[in-house]
Amino acid sequence: MVASLTPGSRPRQPSLAQLRAFVAVAEHLHFRDAAAAIGMSQPALSGAVAALEESLGVQLLERTTRKVLLSPAGERLAERARTVLDAVGELMEEAEAARAPFTGVLRLGVIPTVAPYLLPTVLRLVRTRYPRLDLQVHEEQTGSLLDGLAHGRLDLLLLAVPLGVPQVTELPLFDEDFVLVMPKDHWLGGRADVPREALKELDLLLLDEGHCLRDQALDICREVGRRPGAPVATSAAGLSTLVQLVAGGLGVTLLPRTALKVETARNDQLTTGYFADPAPSRQIALAMRAGAARQPEFESFAQSLREAMRALPVRVAEPA
Repeated sequence: MVASLTPGSRPRQPSLAQLRAFVAVAEHLHFRDAAAAIGMSQPALSGAVAALEESLGVQLLERTTRKVLLSPAGERLAERARTVLDAVGELMEEAEAARAPFTGVLRLGVIPTVAPYLLPTVLRLVRTRYPRLDLQVHEEQTGSLLDGLAHGRLDLLLLAVPLGVPQVTELPLFDEDFVLVMPKDHWLGGRADVPREALKELDLLLLDEGHCLRDQALDICREVGRRPGAPVATSAAGLSTLVQLVAGGLGVTLLPRTALKVETARNDQLTTGYFADPAPSRQIALAMRAGAARQPEFESFAQSLREAMRALPVRVAEPA
């Protein structure tokens, strides 16, 4: 006999053990078999189901001396109970992934002037050292990446710094010099001591608005005193197009060292010039939300990336 609840009273919260016992009986329709399936004694299982019926104020089973049947209410609630237990199982799996670093999903945002040149190193590292990590890559400009980080759409960013953004922690990876890329017959071609001041009068080709590399190049020009009216042609959405414009004789451009081999190796109409020390440069870092729950994991990932990037033409940052 199941005790009925008084009007206005609320059922007591069932325990997971009670739900698990009820679902086992609903599946096997036999107390002994259900008890064996979930590793409970038969008396304990019977008591758990009876306690669940009492707490809910609903008869779930119809018991006879020969068989067990689900009541109409039991049929409906068995499905609900399975859903609850499945959800709890998923919760435990997520918690296990959180306890075990470098498992589960990592949503990495990367700027376009980094992605083609560093992703091979990043992906190789993840494949060999973190095979259980589900890396999802999103290539976007800096503003979009920062918005994604702030709103939880992205977990970690790979981009040029400093950002100067509150609540964002930067983990420096390396510094790399800029190289001057010019048409084949340019008078500065092949030099290893190009002065920064040469940028004052050159016909400079830059990326479109929104690319941080454009802003960095303009900062360098301002530092050397480039006059405001000096030609600056903004004609390309990506570095590959920019380099082709240079090869066509429309001007010169600045490329980061990591992009140089990829972007110039296929074109014999180009030449390069290296700046005298100290050469203009940029810093690349990982960026995360300040106080991120996965901060220790991200810091370890940054150190692994530093080691993996020592083979690149960069100056690897020392960990803080």
